[in-house]
Order: sequence, then C-alpha cells, then structure tokens
Amino acid sequence: MNTRRSFLKLSAIAALLGATTSQVAAASSPAASAPPSLTPAATRALWCQLATRLADPVLTALSQRRLKATMPVESAPRTKDRPDYTHLEALGRLLAGLAPWLELPADSTPEAVERARLAALARSALDAATDPASPDFLNFSKGRQPLVDAAFLAQALLRAPDELWKKLDPRVQQNVIAALKSSRPIPTGENNWKLFATTVEIFLHQVGAGRDDARLFEGIDKHAAWYVGDGTYGDGPEFHWDYYNAFVIQPMLVEALDVVGDETPALKTFRIKSRERLTRFAAIQERLIAPDGTYPVIGRSVAYRCGAFQGLALAALRRALPADVSPAQARVALSAVIRRTLEAPGTFDAAGWLRIGVSGSQPGLGETYISTGSLYLCSVALLPLGLPASDPFWSAPAARTTWEKIWSGEDLPADHALKSPR
Repeated sequence: MNTRRSFLKLSAIAALLGATTSQVAAASSPAASAPPSLTPAATRALWCQLATRLADPVLTALSQRRLKATMPVESAPRTKDRPDYTHLEALGRLLAGLAPWLELPADSTPEAVERARLAALARSALDAATDPASPDFLNFSKGRQPLVDAAFLAQALLRAPDELWKKLDPRVQQNVIAALKSSRPIPTGENNWKLFATTVEIFLHQVGAGRDDARLFEGIDKHAAWYVGDGTYGDGPEFHWDYYNAFVIQPMLVEALDVVGDETPALKTFRIKSRERLTRFAAIQERLIAPDGTYPVIGRSVAYRCGAFQGLALAALRRALPADVSPAQARVALSAVIRRTLEAPGTFDAAGWLRIGVSGSQPGLGETYISTGSLYLCSVALLPLGLPASDPFWSAPAARTTWEKIWSGEDLPADHALKSPR
C-alpha cells in the first residue's frame, strides 16, 4: 500500500498542474483549445498516470484470472464473435505500448516502484493467459484474429526482454511459446497481416524456439515491394489513406529488421532504408498534430486513438527523429494528441475500461472488428516512456511544433520528400 500511495503522490503533482481528466473536462468544450502546458517533469508524471490508468483494469483482472468474467465487451451491434478475441487484444496491445517503460532499470523513485508493480502484474497476466488450465486461457488459434494479437504480444516481449520474458518462470515461458506457435496455421492476407506472422516468428527466433522462415521473411519481402515512396508503404499492393503505417507496418518492419538485418546484404540494405523511412514518416506525423491535439481522422481503425502516432513515438524512443524535430518538440506534439484522445469525457467507463471512440464515447466510429480489447492499441503512443527521465525528450523545455511555428509566421525551410532508391 505504501508503494501505491507513493505513486499517487506523483500523480497528484500532475493533477495540481492541470493534468487530470476532470480538470481538462471542466476547462474544455468539445472544440477545446490546447490543454494547459506542463513542465517536462509534470508531463512525464501525466504520461505515467495515463499508463497506469490503461493498465490497471486489464492486468489486475487477468492476473487474478478474472478478465473474461469482468471485462465488458463493447462492439458493433449484431457482431457476436468479439468475445472470442477481445481479451487477447487487450493484453497484447496494452503491453506493446507499455513494454519499453516496464523495461527501464529499477531505481528508488515512486515511478520505478509503480513500474515494478505493473511488470509483476503483467507476468502474472501472461501466466493466466497462456496456462491451459486457467479460466482466462486466451484464444491464440481459433479464427483469424488471434494472429494479430499474438503478434502484438510478441512485439511486447521483444520490447521488454528482461521484465516480460526472462523473469517469467520456465513453465510460463513454455506456455507462451506454445500459445504463439498455435497461431501459425492462421493464414495472412495480402496486406499488413504479413507482418503479424513475421513478428511472431522473430520473437520465437530470438528466444531459441525455432522459426518458420517462410512466414518470417514473407512480410519483410512483401513490404519491400509495397513501398510507395516518401517514407510510406502500401497496405498491400495499394496505398490506403489510414494510419496502418503507424499501427503496424513501420514498427513491425523496423523491429524485425533489427533482428535479422545482418543475415544477408539485401536485408542489411533494407534495414538502412527502413530506418530512414521511419524517420521521414515521423516528420510527417509530427506535422499532422494541431496544437490542440486534433489531427485528420482518416481511414479505418480510428478508435485506436493516439495509437495512430506510433510512428512518431517509436522514432522518439529510438532517438531517430528527423533533424528538424527536436525531442522536446515531439514530446509536445505527442502530449497534445494523447491528452486530446485519452482525457476527453466518456473515454473510460465507470469501471475504468476504454470505450469506442476518438474523442470520448463514439461507438459509431468502430468497425465490426473493433471491440473493447482492440482499443488498447492507444498505449503505443506512450512508447517514449521507455526513455529515462534524464533524456532530452523528457528534460528539455517545451518547444513549439512545426504546426505552431509555421502558423505563427515563423520562416522555416521548405519540407521535402525522402529521396531514396526503392
């Protein structure tokens, strides 16, 4: 209890500086201006507070083996199959975003104590999710959807190898491997789903559990061919105006090539290109965020909220931002969109679970494959929490975004497309 109280004191600092949901709701209308600015330390405290708010319902319930019994399943009317998938969605997507934060080294700060608490819950949740005797044994193989969230879970384990993998009991490790392998018969479409199979195989390879080269390399090879230019990939052979370059393509491709990029000269060359493309994509994403945290709501899966900016968040985490976007600038932009989408009234239900929408509860924005668990992909906007508090992302004074600079009349160099060979 002392641990919990100490972290709540940290959260209280953010509250006093205007960071809590209730204060934002009271001060804001649906067409609100930018949220009140915070100091760098208070901004990090707010992000930590939001990470805990997202994590607690999911990890507490699953660690107690009561996720299926207690988690609501909001979905489109007449959609009946989402309870088969939504619980693995919640676990995999939540941990994909929080993993770098949980992986930070331990220290004596209240934040670190809270990280350790959540990491322990996450390990218990992984046990419950993959133990065939558990009432919360999750579906990794029935239908097609489990491949998606097996991949997000594998991505989380890759991002936190110490806290979420090495600290697991060997019995649990074997259960996780068996669960992930059970997704292998699920076919992939001619789109970003190729990278879900790739990511599962990358993780299995990393932990010495064997890999299926056909599934691993098809996603990489296909996306090399599907590059459409200027830091952007098609979602299959065609380009789509949506955020799947951020939700899936850029992160899973870059992180897969981190692992296998040295295996051939062609892969090494593609790894260099993929990293350059991520940096360019981050530049585009930073320019999309208005000072009030709004952005173009385009394409499918918009209910993943601020998860639409995983490209910018990942580039910040990897210290791969473009030269004209400072870490503090990225922090300001991401903070605006995170607050706009996670602090809007109606975002969470009375028990603390996410609801479908972009700005509050907007169930009409959810496609038939969207349900409560799906929504936890918003957590990937929080990836820079994996940078230590001393990093310039967190320690530098606030900086104006590109949007703010240009629309205030500042004279900036013209933007240019990425000119690199296909």
